Amino acid sequence: MSIYEQYGLSPIIYASGAVTRLGGAPMPDAVLEAFCAASRDCVPLDQLQAAASRRIAAATGAEAGLVTAGASAALMLGAAAILARYDLGRMEKLPHCDWPCEFVVACEQRNGYDHAVRAAGAKFVDVGMHEMVAGAGVRRAETWEFVAAFGPQTAGVLYTYDAQARPPLTELVRAAHARGLPVLVDAAGELPPRSNLQAIVATGADLVAFSGGKAIRGPQATGILCGRRDLIASAALQMLDMDDHFELWEPPAAFIDKTKVPGLPRHGIGRALKVSKEQIAAFLIALERFQAGAYIDDRPAQRRQLDLIAKSLNGYAVTCTVREPVDGESLPLLDLQLHEAQTGSAFEVCRRLRQGKPSVQVNHSALSEGKLIINPLHLTDERTAQLIDRLRSELKR
Repeated sequence: MSIYEQYGLSPIIYASGAVTRLGGAPMPDAVLEAFCAASRDCVPLDQLQAAASRRIAAATGAEAGLVTAGASAALMLGAAAILARYDLGRMEKLPHCDWPCEFVVACEQRNGYDHAVRAAGAKFVDVGMHEMVAGAGVRRAETWEFVAAFGPQTAGVLYTYDAQARPPLTELVRAAHARGLPVLVDAAGELPPRSNLQAIVATGADLVAFSGGKAIRGPQATGILCGRRDLIASAALQMLDMDDHFELWEPPAAFIDKTKVPGLPRHGIGRALKVSKEQIAAFLIALERFQAGAYIDDRPAQRRQLDLIAKSLNGYAVTCTVREPVDGESLPLLDLQLHEAQTGSAFEVCRRLRQGKPSVQVNHSALSEGKLIINPLHLTDERTAQLIDRLRSELKR
């Protein structure tokens, strides 16, 4: 019996990838074993985070790093670090800023996750116009628009990264640094490819946030904040339990420079975003595996499962297409283009899949195009067989 059945819940067939609302990515046995092993002993959390910082720095090329409670937490802590630095008085006041607290951001890069930056006390200044989407031109946000918006109240720049993001990050970093302004990058979903771990940091960005519970396959509520050592130290000071005596507190000097502060801060704005020793240890094992390319070995089995699903739906009111990733690291995907006159709309089929037994959750990002997408990340041979039965059942209608 599944542990969830003890609470009256039935496990789903999870075919939508690493989705937070459904529990993230599967953790390999080695990661789970590290989680359990870490629970058996205790160490000071600042020392454990310092050890993690060294591992993250080695993996990313950044000066330092921090294991956070997800990428959104990394963004909030990154913003708090930029706003407060080593100033304990400012740490105490956040999120209420009476000093420069504006972050300049391209309006086309605004999204629901930027709430984390605003929660730290930042205010946004939007620049640029996404004229391509509006159908009114061909231009997107440009670096000069950021520079024109920089002023006495500017604290930094927020940038949401993807390979097609504009303006180019390296160009924007150079312009921001010319004004002494740091750049915080949201790269939560930009792994794989593994090369992005270092390539994004190599742009010169001051802080970069990655998810730990998706492609890296660490515990779902983990992430990375990596970048400048002084800003990582500020983020750590605003997250860690600070209930100690300054005279006795001995943080690792390479992680937090005690000489920069006159005393210990009170619990900071990031205190609600604490990360357990078990999460840190498990995440570090997952990061090692991801960096070594361990998950690439899963791709032949995943492709075989998608091919089996496609073959099993031959003759049904659907056109199946397997998409192979161009980067050689991302997962293959199966597109199910529904013949909606026979099956009903993609929304209706998606609803029926969710409501049936076992419940099936497919990737729903292309429902408006009449398409269901199958991501094989959580599929096993047994779950693949169940998924085929459920798809056949619903596509008959």
